[in-house]
Amino acid sequence: MAERMVGKQAPRFEMKAVMPNGEFGTVSLEENMKNGKWTVLFFYPLDFTFVCPTEITAISDRYDEFEDLDAVVIGVSTDSVYSHKAWINTPRTENGLGEIKYPLAADTNHQVSRDYGVLIEEEGIALRGLFIIDPEGELKYAVVHHNNVGRNVDEVLRVLQALQTGGLCPANWKPGQATL
Repeated sequence: MAERMVGKQAPRFEMKAVMPNGEFGTVSLEENMKNGKWTVLFFYPLDFTFVCPTEITAISDRYDEFEDLDAVVIGVSTDSVYSHKAWINTPRTENGLGEIKYPLAADTNHQVSRDYGVLIEEEGIALRGLFIIDPEGELKYAVVHHNNVGRNVDEVLRVLQALQTGGLCPANWKPGQATL
């Protein structure tokens, strides 16, 4: 039986990543918490696929909005940092990513994907899972769906803003509207 994760401490992670400057580095939930940042952690199945670059670039194109909300975005797949770097070095016009504004992490041992409940064990790839974690490490939001459907950046930003109000946000709440 799957265990509830929302409302509990998020699984801690530390992974190698390709950073926005193109260099290899490390990302960790502890570092984001230490810096008082919200974490938007999203998993995608594979580099050099068709739906994934549309999501990764859409989030990158709006990264300033996440920064304005004190949020750090981290993309994760089970591919290596070398595959990530090759994909970043491939222009968007050739199904690549080009420059992106947040790190892509490599979960090559599949532990983080497993910890967050998104690993398709028999394929060794992650489902499209997205998790929002507050600066204290509490998992506030989780959504996982089929790999054929890309995420909506507007909705991710809306949910992040709703969570940050600390109030009760009714259906179809939008930033700037009153909470309950």
